[in-house]
Amino acid sequence: MTDESTEIGDAQAALDEARARLLEVPAEVVVTNHVMGLYELAAIHLSAAPPNIDAARLAIDAIAALVEGLGDRLGDETATMHAALANMRMAFVEVTRTVDAT
Repeated sequence: MTDESTEIGDAQAALDEARARLLEVPAEVVVTNHVMGLYELAAIHLSAAPPNIDAARLAIDAIAALVEGLGDRLGDETATMHAALANMRMAFVEVTRTVDAT
C-alpha cells in the first residue's frame, strides 16, 4: 500500500468512526448544538466593530427557523432554545438601536 493509499484509508476509517459516534447521539442534541453555534455566530456579528447587522439577522433567522419550526421536538432543551432565541432577538434590537442612533 502506498503512503497516499494509507492516508486515504486512515481518513476513511476516521470518518467511519466519527459517523458511528454521531449515530449514538440523539438528533435533538446535535440540532441544539447547531442552534448554539448559530447563536454564537449572531453574537459575534453583533459585537463586531461595526456590527454586521445583515449577518447577525441571517443567523438569528436561522435560529428561529429551527427553534420555532421544530417546536417541542428539541426535547429537554426546548425552553432553553426559545430563551436563547429571545435573548438574541433582544440583543439585535439593542444593537440596531445603537447603530441607528449614530
